[in-house]
Amino acid sequence: MSGANFAIRQLFDRESCTYTYLLIDTPSKEAVLIDPVIELAERDTNLVKELGLKLKYVINTHVHADHITGTGRLKKLVPGCQSIISKNSKGQADILMSEGEQIKFGGQVLEVRETPGHTEGCVTYVFNAAGCAFTGDALLIRGCGRTDFQGGSSPTLYKSVWSKILSLPENYILYPAHDYKGQTASTVAEEKKYNPRLTKSESEFVDIMAKLNLPYPKKIDESLPANMVCGLHELPDRMKDWV
Repeated sequence: MSGANFAIRQLFDRESCTYTYLLIDTPSKEAVLIDPVIELAERDTNLVKELGLKLKYVINTHVHADHITGTGRLKKLVPGCQSIISKNSKGQADILMSEGEQIKFGGQVLEVRETPGHTEGCVTYVFNAAGCAFTGDALLIRGCGRTDFQGGSSPTLYKSVWSKILSLPENYILYPAHDYKGQTASTVAEEKKYNPRLTKSESEFVDIMAKLNLPYPKKIDESLPANMVCGLHELPDRMKDWV
């Protein structure tokens, strides 16, 4: 996706089905990365260099449980860039953000909207100039993030999605942090009409979420401790020399 003065590149991690987003201010060549994965930090760095970009920020939508963030690795590979996460995540980063604050790169602005429920520290980044939002795990394509750990709450998630994401203009494109069926984006209008969980009443939604009985993510034990400190702590042996 691109406009007169911005571009968005969607990248993918096959193992965790995570989307990473490279957002570019084309006049200044300043850029940010949203939800990078540590195993693919070199891929992201090479793309930034090939496009002649100045990576200003590496950003997470929340403390992930299914992969280790590439934030710490990218800070080593691209000196000068800073990490960002929400204050409510209780994670460590160079900059901690709260509701209504802005992330600026070149002439572009991301608005921070707190959307807890999947975790207590989830945020959605709204890119109004591009007519889109990066929803993390709060809202997925025809789904949503689980609510059974990391301070999750089904009633809170329901309220967050409806008040902070589905309240956006209906033509806004929604970019999730994951998709497991090969879809890449949705819109506010589509999710308001077709999301099988969030089109229900709040009580029905809470009941659906309580009956999911999902297994814990395979990498949760290595991901959570590392991600609380930018992906730099208690790394698996295979990654010890990466930071």
